[in-house]
Amino acid sequence: MSTAEPKIIDVRTIEPRFRHSLIFQTFGALAPGDHFVLVNDHDPKPLQYQFQAEMPDTYSWTYEKQGPEVWQVRIGKTA
Repeated sequence: MSTAEPKIIDVRTIEPRFRHSLIFQTFGALAPGDHFVLVNDHDPKPLQYQFQAEMPDTYSWTYEKQGPEVWQVRIGKTA
């Protein structure tokens, strides 16, 4: 497990159609046990559903901040 500060991916200024591909690319580059923090302007629950459908049992999802203007989610690779 990495002891460095987690990478922060702030997608609030990224065009919505590019957000999920950036997030999944970032996740794909993680080593098992590592994580990044996603910062968004809305609840990324649909993204969590996509993780559940496409990568079950390979990720962790922990809300660090839940709105109303900013959401932060720690997304980790477990396998």
